[in-house]
Amino acid sequence: MKQLPAETVRLLSSSQVITSVVSVVKELVENSLDAGASSVDVKLENFGLDRIEVVDNGCGIKAADAPVMAVKHYTSKISCHSDLERLETYGFRGEALGSICAVSEVILTTKTADDNVSTQYTLDHNGNVTSRKPSHLGQGATVSVFKLFKNLPVRRQFYSSSKKCKEELRKVQELLMAYGIIRPALRVLLTHNKAVVWLKAKALDHRTALMAALGTSTVASMVPLQHRQEQPEIILEGFFPKPGSNPSLMSSTTPDRTFVFINNRPVHHRDILKLLKRQYGAHVGGEGAPSRYPALMLSVTVTASAVDVNLTPDKTQVMLQCKEAVLLALETMLTSLYCPESSGPPPIVPKDPKCRVEEDPVCQTAPDCPGPPAVDDTAQVTPSDRHSECEKPVSENTTSRSANTSSSSSSEDWVINSSCSFELNLSLTGEDGITNVTGVSEPDIVDGPKPGRDSSSCVPEVSPVSWSMGRGLLDPDTGQAVSPMRVHVSVPEPKKAAKLTAYDLISNRTVRQPLSASAMFEQENRTTVQREKPDASEQDVSTALEERWKNLGVQERKKYEEKAEKDLLRYHLQSKRAAERVLDQLFLQPPSKKKPPPEKQSIPVAFSLAALRQRLIRTTMGRRIDSDTGGVQLVGRLPSHSAWVILRGSHLLLLDPSRIEEVLLFTQLLETNIIPTRLLDAPVTLTNSVLGDPANMRALCSMQKDPPELSGAAYFTDPRLVANGFQIRQIPGPLSPEPHLEVAAMADCIPCFGVGDLKEILRAVVERQAASVKECRPLKVCNYLEGEAVRLVRQLPLCLSQEDVRDTLSRLDRQLGTARHTCLHGRPFFHPLAKVPETEQDPPTSC
Repeated sequence: MKQLPAETVRLLSSSQVITSVVSVVKELVENSLDAGASSVDVKLENFGLDRIEVVDNGCGIKAADAPVMAVKHYTSKISCHSDLERLETYGFRGEALGSICAVSEVILTTKTADDNVSTQYTLDHNGNVTSRKPSHLGQGATVSVFKLFKNLPVRRQFYSSSKKCKEELRKVQELLMAYGIIRPALRVLLTHNKAVVWLKAKALDHRTALMAALGTSTVASMVPLQHRQEQPEIILEGFFPKPGSNPSLMSSTTPDRTFVFINNRPVHHRDILKLLKRQYGAHVGGEGAPSRYPALMLSVTVTASAVDVNLTPDKTQVMLQCKEAVLLALETMLTSLYCPESSGPPPIVPKDPKCRVEEDPVCQTAPDCPGPPAVDDTAQVTPSDRHSECEKPVSENTTSRSANTSSSSSSEDWVINSSCSFELNLSLTGEDGITNVTGVSEPDIVDGPKPGRDSSSCVPEVSPVSWSMGRGLLDPDTGQAVSPMRVHVSVPEPKKAAKLTAYDLISNRTVRQPLSASAMFEQENRTTVQREKPDASEQDVSTALEERWKNLGVQERKKYEEKAEKDLLRYHLQSKRAAERVLDQLFLQPPSKKKPPPEKQSIPVAFSLAALRQRLIRTTMGRRIDSDTGGVQLVGRLPSHSAWVILRGSHLLLLDPSRIEEVLLFTQLLETNIIPTRLLDAPVTLTNSVLGDPANMRALCSMQKDPPELSGAAYFTDPRLVANGFQIRQIPGPLSPEPHLEVAAMADCIPCFGVGDLKEILRAVVERQAASVKECRPLKVCNYLEGEAVRLVRQLPLCLSQEDVRDTLSRLDRQLGTARHTCLHGRPFFHPLAKVPETEQDPPTSC
């Protein structure tokens, strides 16, 4: 046996931590969140295989930590293993950035609040800094990952299919949605190939954040729930589908819309997902319901010492010390939401601590009923028997107590006088089983058990769990649970709506009745009163509105009276119009029959290829073909494609004018466009080491500049510098007569634009003797101008006139000639369609 090389060990361990594009984004985003970032931008190119860039506005990385910031197992989040019991950050192992460096190329730009200018670091495969240079970016960190899995060809080949790449992009979006939901104040932006995929602005609460992730219609069908438990300390909160909501909208076959968090960390906990799916499936019912995952957000908060997140490299699977307690609390909360009839109301405290008697709500409606009636010793008390008759009270004390009980709330129990003797036959479920209670008379309940009788037979113990779950009382006949409390609310009979006349039913719309001035005032101000007094009843709201109407000023009252008069005039006018209609003729009209569409008829048309050829010859001879268009004749436009069919020689071609406009506009921008600049907070000093070659410095010093100002500073005005977004000034040196050059302003509209692009301009001047602006354009500026040209052309109208197309062809022949035949995206200007035959014997050929 022999030890593996360090390079091999590093690559093997890194490929286990970084397994996909999602894992790279996850590690970088978590680093941004641990740095206190409130805004995170994730930019992908080619689904992340070519470039992944994460930009944040966090605290940045200190210059003292830069040499070891990507070295494995260097971290600022923990110092020893015991810190895991108080972990409050997402990362803690110090492996993410080093593992990313092992499988890709990494450039990191960072700036803290104490730094004057940001610094760009280039990292090697070991995580060491190979080069550093100043940058113009603001506070925070920007991590750019290039050529992911370049040294793992099999893993990169895995993403060769478009299906896998799109699946990876969807997973990245789901990951950012999870962080955006659990952190409402976080702004998240996801772009792919410079196109915005998903954007979430800063939100005030979790509900608003859920709307950005799931949509307004889905969140409207959710209800917030919260559960707190002290031993062990567990907090459950989130948003769950409402009972009776649409299952097709609120569930799916995959858990992509089921967001579960443990201590604000998005996780994939199999037991929690299984419980959520089972409870929601049992509520929905139907075939296939148990296999659907509900759309919800669940946040579980426990002590940090009760969670082990160091199970898998991606930290998405955790181990809970109090898993059974969490599952039981979650099941109780879901049962109260979806199965309220089985959970029952909370326990009720009776007046007499020695006995619990079910209150009969029907007796509350009888003012002369003092309590439950007396029954035979062998009879069983049922709700129907207990209301068959009511004994009259013996004393005034009993009468007052009965009257108070009948008018009290539903949470009070009966108080029975000793003269009212009755017996109970109930089955109470305790912790150890079922205890039957028979022959318990009322004196035993009020005065206590008689001598020689066991008190446990009078007061059987019922566990709080059984009582709260609705299993404390059982019906001895059916064995089913008896609800401890039933509140019967008298529902008033609905008012019969006024019978509509035939006039009101014209056009399927009723004639709205006019409103009085007070009714209009009440309609407009009811919402305001309810917002001010959310606990007020409807009667209190109506009383408050009447008081406000009485105290209303004369001018305000007059406005409502004018509105009422207008509404009355509207009603009379609509009623008059309805009365003037001849209803008999309207109702007796036969239903209109739709006429069948006319049949398409084919008409034979005489056609001769010779006649067509002669017509083309006459058209060509009759019209002058401009030399500016290169001998091209317009045949016609295709409206559906915004393209033109042209004739060049004997070839029919398809022309897209927008492609030519892109190239012409791009050529013009290369020659004349000036990139806007922005003053730098700290100018960048230019030396021979920064520019890389003394020849570049000599070429820069020889460029055109303005005369020196009073301060001695002179600004360069050479168009090759100004047009490319650089403002450079020359100031006298403080200690030497040699001039001091520095970059005072730089373009901020081009990503990653810096001194390297200035070196590219100077190399073009030195090596190719470039004298024009077009010849000195850096690659980043060219790419930026290409994007601008495409953006401007897309703002042009799609349907161009014949004169516009002729002008486009004329400018193409005059500016480019035959030097270029493709657009900026590599697509040809002219697409061949067919070739017109020269003789009748030659068949037409398609190209």
